[in-house]
Amino acid sequence: MKLPGASGAVIDDAKLRNYLLSFVHPIGRYKAAFFARFGYTPDNWRLLKADLLLLVQAAEARQTHVSVYGQKYEVRGIIKGPNGRAVEIVTIWMVRQGEKTPRFVTAFPGEEE
Repeated sequence: MKLPGASGAVIDDAKLRNYLLSFVHPIGRYKAAFFARFGYTPDNWRLLKADLLLLVQAAEARQTHVSVYGQKYEVRGIIKGPNGRAVEIVTIWMVRQGEKTPRFVTAFPGEEE
């Protein structure tokens, strides 16, 4: 199954710049170090955004947790970083209650490269 509404998926720019690719965020810094190994940096966060949006439109989604806030989905796939290295990642998306737009929650390593 594809992520419902994937063509309109939303990624908050600040979530990429200030969390996922931030080397100073208490949790995000570990993810930033991971993504840096594939060439994603705070300076080229738009490349990661574009790659995540391509992934979510192409890969299969799996429903995971449902809460009072909405339905979460997991989308796994391979992205090719700016340095040419490919890696499997897991992305989490949420469709909030009463909405149809999937919103990016987080991403983390899939299988080891």
